[in-house]
Amino acid sequence: MRRVIAVSALAASALLLAGCAQAPAPTTTADATAPDYCARMVTNSGGLEDRSFNQSSWEGLQEAATTYNINTDAIVSTSETDLAPNVSQAVATGCDFVLTVGYELADATLAEATANPEVHFAIVDEVVDAPNVKPIVFDTAQASFLAGYLAAGVSKTGIVATFGGGNQPPVTLFMDGFVDGVAMYNDKHKAAVKVLGWNKELQDGRFTGDFEDVNKGKALAQSFIDQGADIILPVAGQVGQGAAAAAIETPGVTIIWVDNDGFVTLPEQFRSVVLTSVLKNTSAAVVETIGSDLDGSFDNTAFVGTLKNGGVEIADFHDQAGLVTTELSDEVDQIRAAIIAGIIDVNGPSSPQ
Repeated sequence: MRRVIAVSALAASALLLAGCAQAPAPTTTADATAPDYCARMVTNSGGLEDRSFNQSSWEGLQEAATTYNINTDAIVSTSETDLAPNVSQAVATGCDFVLTVGYELADATLAEATANPEVHFAIVDEVVDAPNVKPIVFDTAQASFLAGYLAAGVSKTGIVATFGGGNQPPVTLFMDGFVDGVAMYNDKHKAAVKVLGWNKELQDGRFTGDFEDVNKGKALAQSFIDQGADIILPVAGQVGQGAAAAAIETPGVTIIWVDNDGFVTLPEQFRSVVLTSVLKNTSAAVVETIGSDLDGSFDNTAFVGTLKNGGVEIADFHDQAGLVTTELSDEVDQIRAAIIAGIIDVNGPSSPQ
């Protein structure tokens, strides 16, 4: 289950009573400005330009700076030892709002939030239970379910694969949905598409052990390609670029990116191997959260991004649209509608509550 870090039993009870708020809409309006307000972001060890959730969170903070006329900046962590000091540094700036990104920052976020109750915090991809911390989480399994179904329908070899940077709930949630989407395709089409790299039942699979070493990603992806996989879903930040590098060296192999649209954010040479991406609308969530802080409505109720509220989705097929038949695209649309309607229940041990 997703780890929840509690500041007190009282705070935990309050959060449970509040429930989960809807994820923010993709657009915001500039109905508030506060030139004296400042916000600071602390990245995890993946760095600012990780083509993943650090980058998307920073884009959201930059958008908030323009929308609300506020001062923003990012403090970049390059190793695990940077994490706690960087959160302390962000608080020491005297800013009104601190955004932390990733599970690695959960303990430091809780510690600083407890010591500084007047500062408002938000954390991406993790739940920290404190009165002044708003979790921003996404039910990525819903979107990766669509990606898994799509991958099974596109695969020519009948073998697809996925791997992660680490065995952590925000990572394995993608992998759970992907595996379940492949399983539904197999059931519907009496097929036998195989998934390498993840066993949902055992919650065990293949991981590189970090989110920075591109060479590890390339080596692991190549091992899947050697076993016949022609579509790979890396859930590993920058490491996933290694999978793209392996794919461009093997005709017929494509990848599915995560967090943002890899066709846009990856180097141009990799566009030809991006089938689609599993998207998290992190930027809009960050803008909306800061907007709520500015207008006095900030609370610790979690934002949960879903297909229904636009918090998660899959990207356009771009240059790979020719691989997706009209029939398959229509099936994906039908499945999306069924998930939104609650007809198909996508869940797993890491699903946000």
